[in-house]
This record gives sequence, C-alpha cells and structure tokens, in this order.
Amino acid sequence: MDSDENTIQIRIADNGIGIPEEFKAKLFDLNPQIRREGTFGEESFGLGLYICKQIIDQHIGKIWIENNINQGTIFIIELPKK
Repeated sequence: MDSDENTIQIRIADNGIGIPEEFKAKLFDLNPQIRREGTFGEESFGLGLYICKQIIDQHIGKIWIENNINQGTIFIIELPKK
C-alpha cells in the first residue's frame, strides 16, 4: 500500500495473542524482559522485532504496531521508494 509519493507502506496482521500496552514503548529494543510465550506456548528470545528494526533503520524506514483488539497485532513498515 502506498503511503505517499515518496514512501511505501507494508502492513502485516497476525491473529496471535496481541501485545500488552506496557510492552509497546520498548518492543523494538534489545530487552530480555520484553518476552512472552507464543500462541502455542513457544518460547520467545526477544530478538525478532529488534532485528527487524535494525534492518528497517538501515533502509531509512520506520516500523510500528497497532493493536488489532482481541485479534493480534498489525505491524506497519514504511520505507522510502528511492
């Protein structure tokens, strides 16, 4: 989905357990306290979103989330077109 003439926006929705409000501010940081058990009980290492943010930052982009109430999370990635 195009955001404007200079950027492109990608939205990825999941139907997992969602992200608590208190985790949002530090979600993309390397922080071992920001971990939760997954939908099927799988263990989290707290690295995935941190790594995503580092890659997107290298491309001069942005990443953020929107809660999809009781249905998971929507991840939004915005990257420059050029």
